[in-house]
Amino acid sequence: MTLFKEWDNLIREERDQGQFNVFWKEYSEAEMTIYADILSHHKEPMSGKIGELAEKYKVRPVMFMGFLDGIQSSLNKPFVLDDLDLESQIDLDIDFEKLYFNMHDAGAEHLYGLEEWTKVFDMDKLEEIYKAYKQSKTFHRAQPKIGRNDPCPCGSGKKYKHCCMKKDQGLA
Repeated sequence: MTLFKEWDNLIREERDQGQFNVFWKEYSEAEMTIYADILSHHKEPMSGKIGELAEKYKVRPVMFMGFLDGIQSSLNKPFVLDDLDLESQIDLDIDFEKLYFNMHDAGAEHLYGLEEWTKVFDMDKLEEIYKAYKQSKTFHRAQPKIGRNDPCPCGSGKKYKHCCMKKDQGLA
């Protein structure tokens, strides 16, 4: 079984609340350790064999695979996770702006709140990325909403409420 299949099975496994808490604690601590190191050394490329990197961070290889699964969407050159094993050489080309954005999108406060982010970006840049994230979640109408007292867009000269609004609501 590949490491990715093992990871996929692990996250889909049914657990009671106690088992889930133990799993989540192990995974989130592993993830925080890895990200804190990556951010602290953001100018140095992260590369090596998966088994050696898991050992470096003192995590089970399957947990390291979970980290790789999570960071895929923030890589400039993602790879096929199913092809990886303990001996696979990886070189992570991380887009740190996308990573910070994606951490907000995932609701991963334990990751986007790491103090090591200030080694990568200044506070203004972090705020700019956060604002871009918030803006991406804001709904924008393609057309401005027609007010009930606005002229009807059909050109009848009537107020919208006395014309097409009734048709739009199925009242005419």
